[in-house]
Amino acid sequence: MADAATPHGINVEFNVDPDAPIFVISVAAQLAGMHPQTLRQYDRLGLVTPGRSAGRGRRYSPRDVASLREVQRLSQEEGVNLAGIKRILELEYENRQLQGQVDALMDELRRAQARLRSVGRVFAAEPGGDIVAVPPGRRPQRPTTSTALVVWRPGR
Repeated sequence: MADAATPHGINVEFNVDPDAPIFVISVAAQLAGMHPQTLRQYDRLGLVTPGRSAGRGRRYSPRDVASLREVQRLSQEEGVNLAGIKRILELEYENRQLQGQVDALMDELRRAQARLRSVGRVFAAEPGGDIVAVPPGRRPQRPTTSTALVVWRPGR
């Protein structure tokens, strides 16, 4: 969310999709602190991939601008060459994708655990081998002991 002051001094909040291609090259270059020609070069090298307008003009997203700033920081402050920067950006993208998958799997696991808790039963094997549903924390009922008398005669 961004705050913007109107001419009357009133602050207004608005949401911007970080991946929405909204900035023309001159605005993106100014926001990133670079020359527009540098942005074109980075596009050709694949360091940033802006969207395209209907007329094929480049349109940069807020995420693209943040990437451009990171490219500049890595290059100027860390001394990383452009090939290294490209690899770093690829790994960061892959990391975001994997984190999204982990988050989705964790959500699915939480939903499955909630379903299991709401079902309120567990399956167990009876002494005879049959599978029965029992409340959690309980064992299947054992058959009552018989009062029948069994006579055993060895050798028969």
